[in-house]
Amino acid sequence: MPSMRQSYTVTVPEEPPAAAFPFLKQEMRRRGSVSGSVLVSTFVGLLINQAKNSKSAQGLVGLKNLGNTCFMNSILQCLSNTHSLRDYCLHNAHRRDLNHSRSNTALMEEFAKLIQTMWTSSSSEAVSPSEFKTQIQRYAPRFVGYNQQDAQEFLRFLLDGLHNEVNRVSVRPRGSTEDFDHLPDEEKGKKMWSKYLEREDSKVVDVFVGQLKSSLTCSHCGFCSTVFDPFWDLSLPITKKGYGEVSLMDCMRLFTKEDVLDGDEKPTCYRCKTRRRCTKKFTVQKFPKILVLHLKRFSEARRTSKLSTFVNFPLKDLDLREFSSESSRDAVYHLYAVSNHSGTTMGGHYTAYCRSPSSGEWSTFNDSRVTPMSSSQVRSSDAYVLFYELASSSRM
Repeated sequence: MPSMRQSYTVTVPEEPPAAAFPFLKQEMRRRGSVSGSVLVSTFVGLLINQAKNSKSAQGLVGLKNLGNTCFMNSILQCLSNTHSLRDYCLHNAHRRDLNHSRSNTALMEEFAKLIQTMWTSSSSEAVSPSEFKTQIQRYAPRFVGYNQQDAQEFLRFLLDGLHNEVNRVSVRPRGSTEDFDHLPDEEKGKKMWSKYLEREDSKVVDVFVGQLKSSLTCSHCGFCSTVFDPFWDLSLPITKKGYGEVSLMDCMRLFTKEDVLDGDEKPTCYRCKTRRRCTKKFTVQKFPKILVLHLKRFSEARRTSKLSTFVNFPLKDLDLREFSSESSRDAVYHLYAVSNHSGTTMGGHYTAYCRSPSSGEWSTFNDSRVTPMSSSQVRSSDAYVLFYELASSSRM
């Protein structure tokens, strides 16, 4: 691991080294007595600008493999290139939101420290995420040790942990029995989203969470009941066709396809007051700023087999408006990161392909190694978790 004196970390000294930054020295003289928070903000801003102006520091920093931790490194690189989350850490904005009523806030602190090191390091040498790993395994003991893990499951645990530590809600309200069934669906969806935010409200939610609408229609009386649930990612089944290639839109259509619930699956109809044959269908009520799509390559039963089907996905202009519950203009996405899994369930390896939010260029992140790549190489049968950014919020 490179010496911390060779890398800029989240820990800022009480008196920033103004001699190393003439602009800061002039500012201190001009302002006279300034608050510590102003100095910290100015100093961190200078570090970020220095990183952006340095050819060797554009977030193109590898992560050391600590022993089968490629799954973790792959997801961390994808999150490092999520520009809103990256900037949240680089500008220390997370410190305003740290929920000190919780017993621990070390996971968010170590995550932010790691992101800052990756984006402000003056060295191209790979960084060790060991301190971060210590905290994620404290939060989720399933990651203790050095066994290979699933990247998508790791992402879910990590985002949940980060959210809990920067949740703006310090005291969650008690559950209410308020009934919204009499409301029109659009208004009901908004009410349910507001109820969710009363308990779960953070920068992580702002960025990653959307809302699904589930419609259940009784085949006997025609009554349709709706449920609205938040989602952090969508796990898409891979459709099977006679040839080797399918499209991402095929997978989305299979995920939202109307299913018949009959036999043992029959639910109780709200109007009939008895179990009836029903049809169930998903639509997206609220699209998130960052849409995470998980391709279900592994069988859910003991994860002993893997689908290596090539899923053709667009790098730009993924238009999901056909899956929207309401007429939505904001449902077009651009790809910026992919977590890949190569090999089998018994001996696999994770890498990441990421497009820099600063330069717009694509790179391959293979643990310690970072190499430039062409956008034409991004699509492969190894793609496992896709990260899309809403076009209306994109800087590209």
